[in-house]
Amino acid sequence: MKPIQAAPGARQTLLALALGAVLLMTTACGGGGSGTNSGGTGGTGGAKPAGAQAGTSADTKASAAVVTITPKDGANNVATNGALKVTAASGKLSSVIVKDDKGTAVKGDIAADGASWTPDGHLGTSTKYTVDAIAKDNDGRESAKHAVFTTITPKDSFVGFYTPEDGQTVGVGMEVSLNFNRAITDKKAVEAAVQVTASPSVPVKGHWYGNQRLDLRPEKYWAAGTKVTLSLRLDGVEGAPGVYGKQSKDVKFTVGRSQVSVVDAAKHTMTVSRNGSVIRTIPISAGAPANPTYNGKMVMTEKYDVTRMNGDTVGFGGEYDIKDVPHAIRLTNSGTFIHGNYWAAKSIFGNSNTSHGCVGLSDTRGAGDPSTPAAWFYNQSMVGDVVQVVNSKDKTVQWYNGLNGWNLSWSEWTS
Repeated sequence: MKPIQAAPGARQTLLALALGAVLLMTTACGGGGSGTNSGGTGGTGGAKPAGAQAGTSADTKASAAVVTITPKDGANNVATNGALKVTAASGKLSSVIVKDDKGTAVKGDIAADGASWTPDGHLGTSTKYTVDAIAKDNDGRESAKHAVFTTITPKDSFVGFYTPEDGQTVGVGMEVSLNFNRAITDKKAVEAAVQVTASPSVPVKGHWYGNQRLDLRPEKYWAAGTKVTLSLRLDGVEGAPGVYGKQSKDVKFTVGRSQVSVVDAAKHTMTVSRNGSVIRTIPISAGAPANPTYNGKMVMTEKYDVTRMNGDTVGFGGEYDIKDVPHAIRLTNSGTFIHGNYWAAKSIFGNSNTSHGCVGLSDTRGAGDPSTPAAWFYNQSMVGDVVQVVNSKDKTVQWYNGLNGWNLSWSEWTS
């Protein structure tokens, strides 16, 4: 059977109907635009809603808040103090993140009014920092800004050598002492970057000796069991023109039991008290009349089972050179010790003063006999314990001759 074929007129009618359907569909997709619309762009030529502007709408309006970062992006040789600040105008800061080139965050605070942010301390030297800040306007719309800058490279640096050591247990008289390897001219800036805190809490203040030493202590001896932290935040601190600190660390130590010993040079005795109670009285021999022992409170800073004592090193010429002084404990930088004495007659202890300024206790050669008074005292003592000398014919020891700031009143110490 052959297929039925449409007549020529019918084919023309069908073609016209098909073209009409296509045109109708094209008109529907084009959104009813004018005859000048070329189509294919999703209706870009179509009519716009009343009140709308090209490229914007009410919910995408730009934030009115303006964030400003100082220093500007890309800045170099930026000062480590006072140069970094983030501000917001026509809005409030909601987030400020500052990090160094190691990813460590810089601590800082947004002001109560939200208008500014500043770091809590100094920035480090020779360091690249990134700043990312966000502010919001009154309608909650956010504005963000990013900046990168690099701090100054100093011509020189300084560090502080500290006492006591991290993790050490010390006596109640231990002061915190910092000795700087460069002269400090901006003492306030350095002191502000050094903090000593204690638990239980007690105020701690610093006192300078010259321009390279800073000691810190409370008003009275530490309480037994106190936990102390020395916080050094010297990195980026300009201690002198062009000379910047390089340390940022915490040093922690513990105060042990309380032991204070009183040497009475006139009575030739030493009374040892532990936690406020007398535990022993020991006969001693202090400095001879020509070389009396300093009066005052002296803190133990070093202990030696056996050490050499040579008069040449402390201004006594060749008057003595003892190569094996037993159980020696340093009390001053100038050479005052409390130590064992095996070379003198035992009868002098408790009866006369014969030394060159030290406090001597009866002992045996070699420091091997734990039963001697010197050995007992040595084994009962720790760095930071206090020895107070009274009734000597000499002056009071200078506060800076060792760790002996306790000889200054609190008002003198804090002035």
